[in-house]
Amino acid sequence: MIINSNFQMNHRSIEEFARVMVPEALDKNLDIEIERENGDIVVRLEIDGRVEFFRYPDQNGKFEDQEITMTKILMLKFFGKKYSWGGLMGVRPTKVVRRLLALGYGYEEIKKIMEEFLLVSREKIELLIEIVKKELEFLDRKHINLYIGIPFCPTKCKYCSFASYEIGSGVGRYYNDFVKTLLDEIELTGKFLREENFKISSLYIGGGTPSTLIEKDLEDVLKAVNTHIDMSDVREFTFEAGREDTLTDEKLEIAKKYGVDRISLNPQTFKVETLRKVNRKFDRENFEKYFKKAKELGFIVNMDIIVGLPDETTEDILYTLGELEKFDIENLTIHTLAFKRASNLFKESQDRVELDGKTITEAIKRLVEKKDIHPYYMYRQKNIMEWGENIGYSKLGCESVFNIEMIEENQSTMGLGGGAITKIVIPENEYRDYIERYVNPKDPALYIREMSERMEAKKDLFLKLKK
Repeated sequence: MIINSNFQMNHRSIEEFARVMVPEALDKNLDIEIERENGDIVVRLEIDGRVEFFRYPDQNGKFEDQEITMTKILMLKFFGKKYSWGGLMGVRPTKVVRRLLALGYGYEEIKKIMEEFLLVSREKIELLIEIVKKELEFLDRKHINLYIGIPFCPTKCKYCSFASYEIGSGVGRYYNDFVKTLLDEIELTGKFLREENFKISSLYIGGGTPSTLIEKDLEDVLKAVNTHIDMSDVREFTFEAGREDTLTDEKLEIAKKYGVDRISLNPQTFKVETLRKVNRKFDRENFEKYFKKAKELGFIVNMDIIVGLPDETTEDILYTLGELEKFDIENLTIHTLAFKRASNLFKESQDRVELDGKTITEAIKRLVEKKDIHPYYMYRQKNIMEWGENIGYSKLGCESVFNIEMIEENQSTMGLGGGAITKIVIPENEYRDYIERYVNPKDPALYIREMSERMEAKKDLFLKLKK
């Protein structure tokens, strides 16, 4: 791609947009001209002798890089691209809505901007507005959240790109020392957060598969959390028990004993053959047994499913959605598969079965209406199906504060354990934040060796919030 323009622009941004959204433009010469005329910005795009224009009122700096955004949108128009998400390529489209709200636009103005300027479909616009309105009930700058990563799984799912290692692999030899190091990190973290008066609103133990921990170690970790972490402001405590092949009655009872009030129990699909293909064991009888146990113990239960797993047809997905009707869940997260470079699936094949997005979307709508659960957070990823997103539904009053705060990048996060990301969020102005991250090693051996040093770096990072 060769870009000629009469104004300074980030060519790499245009090229990246073209790679994902308009691959036909990658071997073209683009001549781009920008003019201001009667209060409007006019973008002229010429490719192979053909010329197209895009005119829109100048927002006088309210739109970040308006000229570049208009250029991208004009490329979509030029090549006749009609995406349900329009020109929104980013991970967090809800943040676009929140930024426009902060700039003083009303919801009706935002809908108009989304449709006419960003070319988002009305269906997706309504979804975004509904979710943002719900999120605004929960967003909280006064607190932080705390994440603990357990980087072990019984097997590594082929679609997974998270920090996780098979417990039976060579890396499993570090399991015992990992747990000991994590207990030390929990104690050090609790001491620092108390001394600096950081208050926690949500606590989340993820991974990997945290329920890979044996009963004694699970109890030790949860006991350490309750001993060293100030739980006085914690609104929710989530534990990912996503795989039934890692669970026992005792593990669920231990989690309940130490204050966990939410668990994830994730089938991903109810087609057993698919789960075998992605290296994930599943026993339906066992799954139902632990679901029943979780409900008896009073947990808020989330289930995850993934749309677009290898070789699954529209009918397979409709079957899974039908099976979900049998479970009285408070939360449902529906992911649309994205091929991630760090996953084994990406390395093997990126072929997809063609799915009927409209039929699947309508089936999801019927399911959530029947269960009386409502969308409350969402995000997208690169290499995701054009019409898809990752979206969480919840019964009213059962929304996950942690999920909202993490996706919206509204709260600072203290991350413990393997691969955990510590993040500070500092407001720069009413609509833009400064965000800085620090990542724990995902490799257990490196985490064990460097925990103390990394703890000091995380303290220094968090102390920037005090300035």
